[in-house]
Amino acid sequence: MNLAKFGRRSLLAAMAVAVMAGASVKAIAADSLLSQIKDRGTLRVGVEGTYPPFSFQGDDGKLTGFEVAFANDLAKRLGVKADFKTTKWDGILASLDAKRVDVVINQVTISDERKKKYDFSAPYTVSGIQALVKKGNEASITSPDSLKGKKVGVGLGTNYEQWLRENVQGVDVRTYDDDATKYQDLRVGRINAILVDRLAALDLMKKTHNTLVTAGEPFSRLESGVAMRKGNPELLAAVNNAIDEMKRDGSLEKISQTWFGTDVTK
Repeated sequence: MNLAKFGRRSLLAAMAVAVMAGASVKAIAADSLLSQIKDRGTLRVGVEGTYPPFSFQGDDGKLTGFEVAFANDLAKRLGVKADFKTTKWDGILASLDAKRVDVVINQVTISDERKKKYDFSAPYTVSGIQALVKKGNEASITSPDSLKGKKVGVGLGTNYEQWLRENVQGVDVRTYDDDATKYQDLRVGRINAILVDRLAALDLMKKTHNTLVTAGEPFSRLESGVAMRKGNPELLAAVNNAIDEMKRDGSLEKISQTWFGTDVTK
């Protein structure tokens, strides 16, 4: 046997396998969601579009709000533009599952249950569950136990509904798939209170000229992150890097100050 010839053949075979493996890795990388986003030139972002001050239509009919500004800056740092896809809250994560959007940026609370199915970026807002009532009824709710025996409105399928059902007994839970009806029912007295994001509550107080007001302190700490499908580590890393940059250069705080007059990112 010609050992030298055999050795050369073995070496060539090993090199061929290595080249094929390298090509396979490159093909996988090229087919990653982040690569698709960059090739497309847009980051498809799921938002409600009816949830001020996070995402809503301005007087000019265009989407605006805290999360719209955040998503635009985030997409820019990824080298693309944000392409907003509006949908109701109860279908927004389903649109992510169906790959109609790449990410959801809509005050999605990071929870252990949701992390079983989705990946989340580092938090970009920190808030809490806040009770909102008609002015004059502030003293009626001072703690979670104060909700017992009351009609409390929450968004269907939201973290607020889940928290209420799991933490307070004896509550008449009323669910809504749109915010406008929920707020109207509170104004006319069909329900005693609603549970909303603390940040949204502050905005609502301003917009309703304090006819709707907060009652008590927030019930729990909530952190919201960019939600995305599992199995996309490149996109997750890129989004986290962009958020870290926004925090370090002050951009995220600036957006926060514009919409809330305070830093809601920590």
